[in-house]
Amino acid sequence: QYGFINTCVRSLIITRFGQETWEQLRQEAGVQDTFLTYEVYEDDVTARLVAAACRILGVNADAVLHLLGEHFFEFCKRSGYDHMLRSLGGSLFQFIQNLDALHGYLSLSYKEMKAPSFRVEMGGDGSMLLHYYSERRGLGHIVPGERRRCAQEEWMHGLMVTEVVGWFSGKLLRGFEPVYPDQLCIDLKTFCNTFPFHLVFDEELKVRQAGVNIQRIVPGLQVVGIQLDHYFTILHPEVTFTIGSIRTFINSHFVLQTRRDVMPSLQCMFYQASPLLRSLLELEERSMHLSDIAPHDATRDLILLNQQRLAEMELSSQLERKKEELRLLSQHLEEEKQKTETLLYTMLPKHVANQLKEGKKVEAGEFKESTILFSDVVTFTNICSACEPIQIVFMLNSMYLKFDRLTTVHSIYKVETIGDAYMVVGGVPVPVSSHAERVANFALGMIIAAKEVTNPVTGGPIQIRVGMHSGPVLAGVVGEKMPRYCLFGDTVNTASRMESHGRPDKIHLSPTSRCPAALLRALEGKGFVVKERGELEVKGKGRMFTYFLEGNLASTEDQIMGRPARDARCK
Repeated sequence: QYGFINTCVRSLIITRFGQETWEQLRQEAGVQDTFLTYEVYEDDVTARLVAAACRILGVNADAVLHLLGEHFFEFCKRSGYDHMLRSLGGSLFQFIQNLDALHGYLSLSYKEMKAPSFRVEMGGDGSMLLHYYSERRGLGHIVPGERRRCAQEEWMHGLMVTEVVGWFSGKLLRGFEPVYPDQLCIDLKTFCNTFPFHLVFDEELKVRQAGVNIQRIVPGLQVVGIQLDHYFTILHPEVTFTIGSIRTFINSHFVLQTRRDVMPSLQCMFYQASPLLRSLLELEERSMHLSDIAPHDATRDLILLNQQRLAEMELSSQLERKKEELRLLSQHLEEEKQKTETLLYTMLPKHVANQLKEGKKVEAGEFKESTILFSDVVTFTNICSACEPIQIVFMLNSMYLKFDRLTTVHSIYKVETIGDAYMVVGGVPVPVSSHAERVANFALGMIIAAKEVTNPVTGGPIQIRVGMHSGPVLAGVVGEKMPRYCLFGDTVNTASRMESHGRPDKIHLSPTSRCPAALLRALEGKGFVVKERGELEVKGKGRMFTYFLEGNLASTEDQIMGRPARDARCK
């Protein structure tokens, strides 16, 4: 099948059922998104599309093919064949009767096309019996859909009633009768030379007259009254070699082949009254010229028209390929854009990144309430001195991957990592009232996750210190080449001091105060277990009474780690 029919299937699904249905259907069928009109595809591609449509739409193959037949006629009109279809006949009977002639012309351009054949019989009551012949099985139900849609055409319907070729605007006279001369003004010798490939035969298939060139190729035709079917068989259309069959397909192109048993040394194929030539290239390959063809033979015009058609097809094919290349490039560009945006959003808050992409200046903002957390690895300096660099990188990467996942679970913002230091904030850049709870649950998850990371020196789990503090901060973008979203203020300093004065595997909390945003005040009544540590000297802050966060009675470990519930997993 040429890509034209598969493109028609795609057009039908998108037009009737939408783009999403087509995406689902093509993935179900395992085919590409677009097809090139003049590219040849396996018949199996069309079969898979029809089968997938049956499953997705919940209908049988006959219904799908019927819809395809109706859409195919409209699709051909939109694809530039409207005038060609109109010219086939002034009624449905004449239209179908001339379809084989159309297919014969199209085969000049679509050389691999295996077109079906149509024969129509008119009954005495006005009914029509349509005979359909095709090498492809299973596509017969396309024909009723095509016929129904064809009969609905206004130009076709009106002409079926009036039997007048309406688009000639009155140039044809009603009741026209031709005038014939009393005798031909051309002698037989001139006639046979002017039409060198013609044949004249009677109802019994006896040859009465033949052109000079066909006599040269088939010398037996020089015997007057020789049987035509004695030397030839009919290749197309597929009918028996009788005068009745020939009359039935009188508007079709007939292809005759010499019988090998009669002429074993000659294997030649030709059209009745013309050599079988499609293009100027074939003409040159056979060492022929247009002047070798009879002056009044339509083959001359067909070759020239087809040459123009082939040039248009080649240009159209190139445009389609370029269009497909551009579509794929655009798709790849969009994918790379998504990757770039995803990477950018991991480095900066989304609304800040969008402002920078639009070339806008990002103003610094003050947040009255936030919770900041710092963490580091205990004895990190000793670990670095005792291990290879690759082991340190592996350890930190393993730990940070787990921490990064927890930031998504608890919807908090990762500010940065410097060496073994990890910093997050809640309530910035998107203010939320539950910032302290989110960061506290994240801190509990960090302690659990760190136990799953191996210390390359001891072979046991690593230990981390965590410090937290709540209060106001100033946030803004710093730098141009590698911009960073940074936090400033005493809250940052205090949170850092809580981490540096903490203990291994402990979450160190700042003291309470009268401030409504104080950390302990924000965690009260939320199920968190807090234990007094006591008073200690904090560098740069003086003496402070601090606390340790021990756990959360309102949440399970699975909830804190963002894992499915254990009983659900067991089921």
